[in-house]
Amino acid sequence: MEQGIYLERQGPIARIVLNRPAKRNAMTAAMWQAIPALCAEIAADPEALVVVLTGAGGKAFSAGADIAEFPEVYETPESTRAYNEAVEAAQEAIVALDRPTIAAISGACVGGGCGLALASDFRFATEDARFAIPPATLGLAYSFNATRRLVGKVGPSRAKDMLFSGRLIAADEALRIGLVDRVVAAEALDQTVAAYAERLASVSQYTIRTMMRMVDAITLGADAPTPELAEAWAASFTGADFAEGYRAFMEKRSPVFRWRGH
Repeated sequence: MEQGIYLERQGPIARIVLNRPAKRNAMTAAMWQAIPALCAEIAADPEALVVVLTGAGGKAFSAGADIAEFPEVYETPESTRAYNEAVEAAQEAIVALDRPTIAAISGACVGGGCGLALASDFRFATEDARFAIPPATLGLAYSFNATRRLVGKVGPSRAKDMLFSGRLIAADEALRIGLVDRVVAAEALDQTVAAYAERLASVSQYTIRTMMRMVDAITLGADAPTPELAEAWAASFTGADFAEGYRAFMEKRSPVFRWRGH
């Protein structure tokens, strides 16, 4: 496929593919603008249960924003605002998905590319993956929401290190500081991500979506459930998935969960 970004389905797994391997999947304005619509398409499909975000070519997840576009997108205050809003909207669309999202990372994961990875629920990386957030080398600042997510993963001191220095972080260090969740050999990435995605697709989607909302609320500072979260928790004990789950356990078989949000 020639387009810079596209969506494909593999059973219950939806894959958003950044597709500019010759440019290390650097993000154009059009690619940023496309992401919210792709996320809306996934959200509208009840059978798309897990989302994988990946870069084509196996050499880079994304080298970040395409700097060749900067003279155009940052030409005026109006174009600057529009471009920054598009980047923010793309990352927030990933965050807002009510399906688990996995960033499958190989090679470079830099700047805005790292922002996309941080917007995902999980980050699986290859041993040769490298991470950097280099706005200090360009005289820019990272967005508040992306910075908040970075601090939430690695803590304030390490976040400052990455943001101030712009240095490359190797995969083993990224795992140690909590920037990524798993590191695997390059040849094992696709299989590892697929196996985990298929496991998530096989369990109760009611549980996943309820717990996603609960964890997100706690992350944003909630110390008590909202009425909606309390109701969702209570409803789990009278739902069809719970009935299927405990019956399957008693019958010593694998459960078949059918809840899809309706």
